[in-house]
Amino acid sequence: MGTVSSRLPVFPWDRLEPYKATAAAHADGIVDLSVGTPVDPVPALVQKALTDAADSPGYPTVWGTAALRDALTGWAERRLGATGLAHTNVLPVVGSKELVAWLPTQLGLGAGDRVAYPRLAYPTYEVGARLAGAEPVVYDDPWELDPAGLKLLWLNSPSNPTGRVLSAEELRRTVVWAREHGVLLFSDECYIELGWEADPVSVLHPDVCGGSYDGIVSVHSLSKRSNLAGYRAAFLAGDAAVLGELLQIRKHGGMMIPAPVQAATVAALGDTEHVGEQRERYARRRTALREALEAAGFRIEHSQASLYLWATRDESCWDTVADLAKRGVLVAPGDFYGTAGERFVRVAFTATDERVDAAVRRLAQ
Repeated sequence: MGTVSSRLPVFPWDRLEPYKATAAAHADGIVDLSVGTPVDPVPALVQKALTDAADSPGYPTVWGTAALRDALTGWAERRLGATGLAHTNVLPVVGSKELVAWLPTQLGLGAGDRVAYPRLAYPTYEVGARLAGAEPVVYDDPWELDPAGLKLLWLNSPSNPTGRVLSAEELRRTVVWAREHGVLLFSDECYIELGWEADPVSVLHPDVCGGSYDGIVSVHSLSKRSNLAGYRAAFLAGDAAVLGELLQIRKHGGMMIPAPVQAATVAALGDTEHVGEQRERYARRRTALREALEAAGFRIEHSQASLYLWATRDESCWDTVADLAKRGVLVAPGDFYGTAGERFVRVAFTATDERVDAAVRRLAQ
């Protein structure tokens, strides 16, 4: 029973529990800036679409309804600049984390295969490789990787945890390199709607991919843009051959989005007003926390996009976590995302306005 789990690292968030308990003991309660879970209301039109579709007694399909696929292709064309997308170029998935964790397995990767991801990265890229029995490999610049045995290359822009945004030229260079070496490229773009000091570009933009989706797939989520983390609504767009193979596998696995969530996704992708309103909330919180952190002696690096500030006081990340926990503020240690982050913390600005204000006051003490 322990054979598969023994391949995996310790679940990182379990290590944070003692510090969470310390922060929760604060007289004014915890300010949790660690996980980055949405706290604002689900947009009313999305809730209505969900409840209107509540009478859905039959099984949904893994590929989703035609209306959902229209919504996915339409959004990708409008928002990402992707051209000529057909239904075969999109695939709904049950939240992006599920996809990341199981993609190498669903691609048939295993011993002798290599999966590459950024040196500072979302931990689930490594988990996915290890679940499949493949070798995880980190990189600084993807085009400097040894392509031997490399089957899957992850990009992440905007980055979790750093908020770094890759330029169109960096993306284009990586696409060219991956195609030259026959490496499948997946680009995690779940924070693409949340650019602050840069305008993130999709790997599907014609300036990046040359108008062809061969060998490239982008990953998108409604968790952040629409406060739908609890709905587990995400999707893929790109190479039709890759997505067609994944569709067949996922049909056998029953990996289907519930019908009411499919309807809610259509409503969410068809509306931009709620996205703008949520951006304004996050922008206010980001500014308040950034100014408070810098006034408290922190240095912010990257952080051009996403829902996080990548901050350091040039000390062990766990010393920073411990100090802030005593003030009732919980943040994520940078080494959750790789050893290169061991002197940084990731500070989410997804808390309510009231809790962000509390954090600002505590940082000033």
